[in-house]
Amino acid sequence: MAGIVVVFDFDSTIIECDSDNWVLDETGFTEKFYELLPTTLWNPLMDRMMGELHSEGKTIEEIVEILKRTPLNPRIVHAIEAAYSLGCDLKIVSDANMFFIETILKHHGVRNCFSEIIANPSYGVIIERIQNLLSTEGKKKFIYLGDGNGDFCPSLKLKESDYLMPRKDFPLSDLVSKDSNKIKAEVHGWKDGEELENVLVHIINKEIEGNKINNNSTPKISIDCKLGSIPIMDTTTYQPLPKALPVRH
Repeated sequence: MAGIVVVFDFDSTIIECDSDNWVLDETGFTEKFYELLPTTLWNPLMDRMMGELHSEGKTIEEIVEILKRTPLNPRIVHAIEAAYSLGCDLKIVSDANMFFIETILKHHGVRNCFSEIIANPSYGVIIERIQNLLSTEGKKKFIYLGDGNGDFCPSLKLKESDYLMPRKDFPLSDLVSKDSNKIKAEVHGWKDGEELENVLVHIINKEIEGNKINNNSTPKISIDCKLGSIPIMDTTTYQPLPKALPVRH
């Protein structure tokens, strides 16, 4: 095992949208949802909408088909598969619906890559719990990928040996830029699936290379889903990114 835990947010990180909004848009319930939102909390209201969809004749199979069409960059799938095959422990911490998350992951064949999915959590508390677990298992490295305001609190829990990967031009990136002095982790931004894959795999290989500094061989890791084998990349020319990410105004 690589001794690295990779934690993903889900909406706008693994997928390209908000999964609740996607289902509402595809079923024509968006307007009704936002009419009721001022008087009801988001998650209970979403549960109510799912009940109304059922009462209007929408089947679970139809919802599954809608979820299968959720936009997801194929390079994100490659990144998940690569991190898993390189020995990382993958987790999801998200306020998205558990059924939505699992349905989408299963459709893309990567549900088995995740050891844990935590839905509707208290982010900071969950990250601390995972960190405490890591200390007992001897795992020391932590990579956190997110995009939204809710990802800032767990970002503050990361240590100097960890990595934070905020999505560029999203709220988390803005918050990190404004309060970079509060962030201990090394920050690496990404804008799309291709850059996420490149940055994530590079970080993982850098850490593996560091752990095998006395080993002159270049191992190859077999990647699932017909991706073949990839060599651990040369990290001698690696340059860390600055902690404060530039924010477009």
